[in-house]
Amino acid sequence: MECALLVIIPLMTTVEILFRYASQPTPAMTHALAGTREVYGIRRLSFDRAAHMVRVEYDATRLNAASVARLLRQTGLEIEKEMPLVAPPPPEPEITPVPAV
Repeated sequence: MECALLVIIPLMTTVEILFRYASQPTPAMTHALAGTREVYGIRRLSFDRAAHMVRVEYDATRLNAASVARLLRQTGLEIEKEMPLVAPPPPEPEITPVPAV
């Protein structure tokens, strides 16, 4: 007799979002931010303190950008704005036509 094994693999859509914040987190805010990793769907937080940026990796099947921003604000972190993860391409150089001789 054969036995079929059913394996359920949860689907997850991992997304990263980048925020710029106003001032450096206080020790109490840092402790609260560390607790956000316990929220189901938050995978990772990483800070660039020199640039005042926080990058959050989260499961988009559980959370969205607004809920992640709200979660960060609840810790006391002053979010200024969401930043693009990829720098925009440089502007195309202007091509000046060469006059015909």
